[in-house]
Amino acid sequence: MKAYKKYITVEDPNHIILSGIPFKAGQRVEIIILASDQEKENLAEKLRLLLKETQALHQNNSLTDEEIAAEIEAYRRGD
Repeated sequence: MKAYKKYITVEDPNHIILSGIPFKAGQRVEIIILASDQEKENLAEKLRLLLKETQALHQNNSLTDEEIAAEIEAYRRGD
């Protein structure tokens, strides 16, 4: 199955026009319409930024293997 993704802005909720699609005349296609969820996109961007910040913290304060092993052992002991 060949997939094709195109982003458009709905100008008239009664009609959506797709042009320049890479399919042959007479070819049967399935159309699925998904609305963009701006709130989810904003949350995902905030998460990406938080992960970058978290990774940057490690670069400035790198831990040795011994420190990591000691931390794991302390956790297992309940310290």
